[in-house]
Amino acid sequence: MPVPTIEWLGGVEGCARLIDQTLLPTEFQQIECRTVEAMWEAIKVLRVRGAPAIGVAAAFGTVIGIQNSQAPTYEDFRRELAKATDCLATSRPTAVNLFWALERMKRVADENRGLPVPQLKERLLDEALAICEEDKAVCRAIGRHGAPLVPDGGGVLTHCNAGGLATADYGTALAVMFAAHEQGKRFRVFADETRPLLQGARLTAWELMQAGIDVTVICDNMAAVVMRQGKVDLVVVGADRIAANGDTANKIGTYGVAILAKEHGVPFYVAAPVSTFDLSLPSGEGIPIEERKAEEVTEGFGRRTAPEGVKVYNPAFDVTPARYIAGIVTERGIVSPVNEAAIRALVG
Repeated sequence: MPVPTIEWLGGVEGCARLIDQTLLPTEFQQIECRTVEAMWEAIKVLRVRGAPAIGVAAAFGTVIGIQNSQAPTYEDFRRELAKATDCLATSRPTAVNLFWALERMKRVADENRGLPVPQLKERLLDEALAICEEDKAVCRAIGRHGAPLVPDGGGVLTHCNAGGLATADYGTALAVMFAAHEQGKRFRVFADETRPLLQGARLTAWELMQAGIDVTVICDNMAAVVMRQGKVDLVVVGADRIAANGDTANKIGTYGVAILAKEHGVPFYVAAPVSTFDLSLPSGEGIPIEERKAEEVTEGFGRRTAPEGVKVYNPAFDVTPARYIAGIVTERGIVSPVNEAAIRALVG
């Protein structure tokens, strides 16, 4: 990334600065979030998006929520903290990294409850910064483990955006491609446009072009054709939540791509950090699926493309069953075959 996707400016009294991804690729702009409400809005409307980046945003949002606290006791401080985390938790329901980061921040507060409030604020900022830095290292490790999957001279298809814009630095699915490119491999990427908000066309294509990687944008309904034509040797996508059995929630349309890959004999991989696994859910049936407003479909980017008053179904994610997934690339290695035993052996 030319600049960090999300970063913290200053000390405890500082703020979070992030790239406004709703404006890409035609306009590059950074915004500052100085209130919990501003961070909630940034997550909700996708100014910051991608499960790992949402986790970092949640951690920074927690710091913002308590930075002005004058609480006389830890119990009072904890109530202020809970008000911030409870608010942030309502922004998006599917990405488990959001809740993972919020729980981590609350746990650190409880573990340091004996500190004076000013020192406790510093400790929470340190933890938020650690979450951000850890994500950068995790993404690099995912790239190293996944790069050998990319065939030199072959074709790779990806859906939505799982690059540096979706994380603190390097990406998950795109990390695999960035690392392979840095190793000298030459390959072609097909980026599904990813309806209705076009994260593939707007964001993935932009990132890959910045990196000098050969990328071609295709409409979502063209994936079957390029696979049948033999142009795709590998599919790699990101994830927003992975159940204990390997069922994976990702951007709507991923399930269809997985079925197409299976039909055409193309290996389908998921790339995600260990923090994206939700071992409390035995299968993908328990993953909450966010439904977004109808206008994203009927009036995408300001122009009406469907009749006024028509009913719209707009789930933001779908769940790909584990049986379609050849492997899950994590910072600790690749889970393959994808089943609960293999996942628990890696994740713990």
